[in-house]
Amino acid sequence: MTEKRFKRTTVTSALPYANGGVHIGHLAGVYVPADIYVRYLRLKKEDVLFIGGSDEHGVPITVRARKEGITPQDVVDRYHKMIKDSFREFGISFDIYSRTTSETHHKFAAEWFRKLYDEGKLVEETTKQLYDEEAKQFLADRYVTGECPHCHNEGAYGDQCEKCGRDLSPTELINPKSTISGSTPVLKETKNWYLPLNEYQDWLKQWILEEHKEWRPNVYGQCKSWLDMDLQPRAMTRDLDWGIPVPVEGADGKVLYVWFDAPIGYVSNTKELCEKEPEKWGDWQKWWQDEDTRLVHFIGKDNIVFHCIIFPVMMKAWNEAERRTSPLGGTERGFILPDNVPANEFLNLENDKISTSRNWAIWLHEYLEDMPGKQDVLRYVLTANAPETKDNNFTWKDFQDRNNNELVAVYGNFVNRALQLTKKYWDGVVPACGEWLDVDRQAVNEFKDVKQKVETLLDQFKFRDAQFEAMNLARIGNRYITECEPWKVWKTDPKRCETILNICLQLTANLAIAFEPFLPFSSKKLREMLNMESFEWDQLGSTDLLSAGHQLGEASLLFEKIDDDVIQKQLDKLEATKKANEAAQYKAAPVKDTVSFEDFEKLDIRVGLIKDCQKVKKSKKLLQFTIDDGTGTDRTILSGIAAFYDDPSVLVGKRILFVANFEPRKMMGIESQGMILSAVDFDESLSVVTTTKDVKPGSQVG
Repeated sequence: MTEKRFKRTTVTSALPYANGGVHIGHLAGVYVPADIYVRYLRLKKEDVLFIGGSDEHGVPITVRARKEGITPQDVVDRYHKMIKDSFREFGISFDIYSRTTSETHHKFAAEWFRKLYDEGKLVEETTKQLYDEEAKQFLADRYVTGECPHCHNEGAYGDQCEKCGRDLSPTELINPKSTISGSTPVLKETKNWYLPLNEYQDWLKQWILEEHKEWRPNVYGQCKSWLDMDLQPRAMTRDLDWGIPVPVEGADGKVLYVWFDAPIGYVSNTKELCEKEPEKWGDWQKWWQDEDTRLVHFIGKDNIVFHCIIFPVMMKAWNEAERRTSPLGGTERGFILPDNVPANEFLNLENDKISTSRNWAIWLHEYLEDMPGKQDVLRYVLTANAPETKDNNFTWKDFQDRNNNELVAVYGNFVNRALQLTKKYWDGVVPACGEWLDVDRQAVNEFKDVKQKVETLLDQFKFRDAQFEAMNLARIGNRYITECEPWKVWKTDPKRCETILNICLQLTANLAIAFEPFLPFSSKKLREMLNMESFEWDQLGSTDLLSAGHQLGEASLLFEKIDDDVIQKQLDKLEATKKANEAAQYKAAPVKDTVSFEDFEKLDIRVGLIKDCQKVKKSKKLLQFTIDDGTGTDRTILSGIAAFYDDPSVLVGKRILFVANFEPRKMMGIESQGMILSAVDFDESLSVVTTTKDVKPGSQVG
C-alpha cells in the first residue's frame, strides 16, 4: 500500500494538568519528542501546527483549592503561568499554548456535547454513587478514601490505590469516608450521560488493529487489550461544581467529565489561534477536518486509552451527528482521526518511580533556576534516555557523564578544535579547499549519509536513535581531525592544512543543522559562531555550506563541564526529599478522643493461646483463629489480616491479646467471638500483639 502524502500536519502534546509544575517525566514522555518532531518538520519547510495548553478542570484541582483555602481558578491561574513560562524558557516551540478555562473552549466543548446529545449519541443512565449527607454533595473519586479491597491499604483513593496501583471505583472501598466532612457517605441515585463505547467496538477494531499495525507496540498492544474485552459505556458528565456546565436542562450541579472536555482543548485552542491570526493559519477546520491533514498525538502511556479509543469515538460520533444535520447532504468535512500516537513509557528518577505526591521529581522550573543556560543538556540527556519502548531511568550521575563525555568531549571538543585552529592560522576566515585525498573522501562519505539516517529515524518517531546519528557527525569529525593532525601539517604543507580545516568547518556547519531539532539553543549559538543566520534542512550532508573567505564569528565553548559539586547539590536535594517523606511516613497518627476510665473498664482484654489459624475460604481478607481462652472451650475469632500473613500457621502457639467481650459478628457464615489486637507499623506492615512471656490463657489485661 502506498503511503499517503499529506499537505500539512497537526501535532498535539498532552495537556499538562494545572495542579502543579512540569517534571522531567513529562518532558521525556511527551514534550521533548513532540518539539523535536515539530522543529524537524519546520526545517523541512512543511506546513505544521503545534498545539499545547493547560488542562484546568477536574477533581484534583478542587481538592488543592479546598486544602489551600483558595478558588479553583486561583489554582489554575498560578500553575498555567508557571507551566507556560517553563515551556517557553525550555524551548518547547508551541504555536499556541492556551487553556481549557478559556471562553472559546467552554463554548466549543459545550457545543460538542450538545451536538452528541441532540443526535442521540449519548446514553442517559441513573446509577447509585456515594453522597456526603453533611456536605450535601455527590463525591467524586478523589473525595473518597477507604480501605483498598486488594491490598487493604487504608488510605486508598476512590479512583486508585497508590500502594498497589490498582484502579478502583469509590463503591469498591471498604469503610469509605468523605474527605470533605469525614463522614461515612451513603449511596444515592444520580443521573449522568454516557458515551456508548460498546457501539463503536467493531469500528475501533478495524481502524486500529487492522489499519494501524505500524503503531508502536506499546500503543497497539494496549489498544488491543482494551478491544479484546467488551467495551462499556463511559460517563461523560460528573456531579461537580468545577468545570464546564452540562448544557442540558435538568443537569444542574453537573459538569463535563474532564476527559471529555480536555481533548477538545486541542481543537478549541486551534480555533482560538486561527481566529486571532486568520491570515497565517486559515480556518481551524483546515487543521482538523481536511483529509490532507495528518494528525499526530504525543502522549504518555497512561493516556493511550483516551487518545486512541475515547477521543476517536467522540470525533466519530460528531461526524455522524454532523452528517445527519448537514444541509449539504453529508458532503461536509468531518474530523480526521490520528494517523499516529507515538506514546512513550515512563521515566524513573534515581531508580524510583517519579511521584508528585512525594515530591520525587525534578521540576522544570527548578531545573531552569539551578542550571541556567543548560536547557540543551537536559534535552540531550532526556532524549538519549527516552523511554520509547520501555520504562527508563534518569540519574544525576548519567546526566553529568553524558554532558562531560559526550556534549563536551565529543561535540563541543570537535567544534572548538575546528574553530580555534581556523582562528589561529587564518584569523577566523574559512580557508579554500584544495584537492581531496582518500582520507578526506572517506570522512565526507561517512557524514553524507547522516541526512537520510536521521530523517528515516525521525519519520519513525525514533528520536533516541536519530540523536545518536546526529552525534555521529561529531565522532566522525574528531576521528578525522585527529588522524589528519592539521596543527602538524600547517608547518610543512599549509595548503593541505587549508583543505583539512575547510572540511572540518563544513562538518561543523552540518552539526548546526543536524542538532537543530534536538538542541536548538546550542545550534543557534553555533550558527552565531559560524556567522551564519540560518541553514536549510536540505543542505544537511553538503560540503559547500561555508564558502572560502567567509568570516567566522567569535568562537567560544559550546558546552561546559559540570563539576561534582553541582551534581552533589542535586543529589542532596533529592536526599532531603527522601528524608522528609520518611519522616512524614513514620509520623504517628493523632491520638483519638479521650475516653473515661469507666469506659475503658468495660473492655475485657485477655490473653489467648492460638491453637490453629487458617485462611477463610473464598475470602482474601479473613483469617480464622481457634483460641484457648482459658475457659475450657475453644473460641473462634475472625480477623481481616490475611494479607499480612502468607502462611498463617506461623502464628500457632503464640500468646496474643484479644477483646473477649466484643459483640459477636457473623462473617462469611462464621461467627467471630472477639477481636484480635494488632499493631500497624509506620511502613504499613502488621503484627499481632503478643506477650513477652508465657502468660496463661484467660489472663486479664488491665
